Amino acid sequence: MYFGQFPIIEYDAVGAGDVKEVTHLLKRVAVHSKSKSVTALYDTYDVKNGETPEMIAHKYYGDAEYHWVILLVNNITDRYHQWPMNTRQFLAHIDVRYDNVDATHHYEISQASGDTDVKIDIGPSNIDVDGNTIASATLITNREYEEAKQDEIRKIRLLDPNYLEQFVDEFEGLISETED
Repeated sequence: MYFGQFPIIEYDAVGAGDVKEVTHLLKRVAVHSKSKSVTALYDTYDVKNGETPEMIAHKYYGDAEYHWVILLVNNITDRYHQWPMNTRQFLAHIDVRYDNVDATHHYEISQASGDTDVKIDIGPSNIDVDGNTIASATLITNREYEEAKQDEIRKIRLLDPNYLEQFVDEFEGLISETED
C-alpha cells in the first residue's frame, strides 16, 4: 500500500548502462507543520510492550497496512531506533550498552522555576572530587535513563480515524505530483 504509491524511475546502479525500473524510495512527503499543530486531528497513545505499528494500525484503523500513517504522523523514519523496544529487546540493548546497568548515569535536579516537574541533568561537572553532588540531586542509573528514553518514545500520536481517508488521498496526491 505505502510503497505502491511511489513513482517508478529508471535507475542504473553501477553506471554501466544496465537501466532497471525501480521504486523511487527516496521520494518523501512530510506532514505539514500546521497539520501537526491541530490537536483535534490526533489522539495520544502509549505503545504497549511488544506492540508494532502494524498491530496498532489494525486495532485503530482496522487494517495493518496503514502502519505507514502512524510512522509518518510521528516522523519515525527508523522503526528499529525510534520505536519502543519490547522487554526482550530492551534487556539485550542495555546489556550490550552498559557493563553495569545499575551504575550511575547522571544526576538530576528539579527545575527551580516555572514547571518544577521538568528535570535538569546536572551531569558529572557538578560532582566534586569526593563524589558529592548538589544535595537535592537524584541519582539516575543507566537502566533508569534508558527506561525514561523508552517511555518518551512510547508516547505517540494517532491520526483520528475520521481523517484517515482524506490523509491517504492527500498523501497519494503529493507523492505523485512532486518532482523527482
